[in-house]
Amino acid sequence: MARATEIEPISPLGLTLEQFKAACAREGVGPGRATTAYHGVFRDGIAHEPPARLVIPEIVKRHEEPVDEGVTIKFVQRLPNPNHRLADKGIDFDDIESVIIPMKGRSGRKTHTLCVSSQVGCAMGCDFCETAQMGLMRSLRADEIVQQWWTAEFIEKIHIDNIVFMGMGEPMDNLDEVLKAIACLTDHHGARVAMSAITISTVGRVDGLRRIEKQVQQPGWGKLGLALSLNAPNDEIRSKLMPINKKWDMAELQQVLIDLREVRGGRKIMIEYVLIPGVNAELEHADQLAAWMKPFIRDEEREKHSGHTGLLNVIPYNPRRDSPWPAPTQEQVDAFIQRLMTHGVFVNRRRTKGRDTMAACGQLGTAEIRRRNLVPLTTNQTNNA
Repeated sequence: MARATEIEPISPLGLTLEQFKAACAREGVGPGRATTAYHGVFRDGIAHEPPARLVIPEIVKRHEEPVDEGVTIKFVQRLPNPNHRLADKGIDFDDIESVIIPMKGRSGRKTHTLCVSSQVGCAMGCDFCETAQMGLMRSLRADEIVQQWWTAEFIEKIHIDNIVFMGMGEPMDNLDEVLKAIACLTDHHGARVAMSAITISTVGRVDGLRRIEKQVQQPGWGKLGLALSLNAPNDEIRSKLMPINKKWDMAELQQVLIDLREVRGGRKIMIEYVLIPGVNAELEHADQLAAWMKPFIRDEEREKHSGHTGLLNVIPYNPRRDSPWPAPTQEQVDAFIQRLMTHGVFVNRRRTKGRDTMAACGQLGTAEIRRRNLVPLTTNQTNNA
């Protein structure tokens, strides 16, 4: 009994059950008690079930925006960070932004998708993205990623059906922690999120995609979803919008996607295209994009006839703060999509959700940093690790 009072609390967030049991064993806690605590955290939302103990950061901001399917919710959790590199400017915290998006499937069943952040800020420097205007503050640990799911499930009390790594940060820039978080979230003793319900999005880090190519060949990982944020019909435009294209161009991206398709048994990879007026939204751009996608069209046609969603996801631009570009009109979006379809490309149009509360795609970011002009409006950093 005396030993029990000396046990150091352990957070199971970011750990599989086996990892948590191993950590508990080092504290003299048996596997039965550890399993009970693990179930309590992930299935019942119990934040303190010795030896498990969670420290969940408070929600400092919360925004709701009604949409046809329900309510889009953005919540911001604040982590104190006295060692923040901008502490001398009065910023001694890290804000983590997450978005809960209501959806409705083909069967009419209502579901919820959680958009999680993998970093505080981002180093990729994409010109159209709000997060990139912050620069990179730091990468999140696996437990800080998983705590976003826990907050949605047990504080917001909304069951999460799907998780997309499309929030703040570039997941491939923090891949070790992202994969640890996914292993935890898919553990059938814990959160029990299906691997097929999780999607990692990337701006095109080919080194990370090559690691994913190996990872999806491991048992249990084959159904992991992947999305590429392409956003341009040619290298000239993409290099201006997305500095990472100067390291890995569109030909390299095309090849790695072909290779991934082969090892994943033909499972589709979503290609995302943010439509920006005056930049990448002309009909000739649609023609060039269709030509780049030619290796994928045949597989996509097969999926279309079996009822699957399209391979190309067209996203109307959601203006960031101080954006030089407006959102596209409905007519511009329709014309672009129609032109793609004449080439045999099956297109899914992403409905805009959360734009008014800066919760939509490309709009997440800490306003305090932008207001103080502590980082350039556009960065050109790429992590070559």
